[in-house]
Amino acid sequence: MDGDQLQLSRDSFGRLVLTTADGQQHAGVAPVRAFPIQAPDEGISLMTGDGKEVAWIPSLAALTAATRALLEEELQGREFMPEIRAIRSVSSYATPSTWQVSTDRGDTSFVLRGEEDIRRISADTLLISDSHGIHFLLRDLHGLDRQSRKILDRFL
Repeated sequence: MDGDQLQLSRDSFGRLVLTTADGQQHAGVAPVRAFPIQAPDEGISLMTGDGKEVAWIPSLAALTAATRALLEEELQGREFMPEIRAIRSVSSYATPSTWQVSTDRGDTSFVLRGEEDIRRISADTLLISDSHGIHFLLRDLHGLDRQSRKILDRFL
């Protein structure tokens, strides 16, 4: 669907409503990123509550500013993936271990069950899952400070 043809609004319940070019309305649509880590602004699907895709957005850049803002707001409310900026300490180099980290959402701690919960997404990107299933993104492995890199190297 072309960005110019996409009409999004919120209903009185705060749900997203998609109005298609032919006038059909879909209340309660949810945006889903096809590639949330490697291409977060490309490939957005608008899904109905029963899982049916009703629109495909190739790029957020093609949307009007108001529509893009509405979609980004909805995506932020649905997605929770803090980005690790620094690893402050770990309780042990054996797992399970408790990690103290600084993220883009503040300082926190989590329990790493095992090394298998650290997944390499690309040469510079890792996805770390905690014991509660929360995913932490480490986007720039080589950009970490020396202490963080030293700690992480013991687990990789």
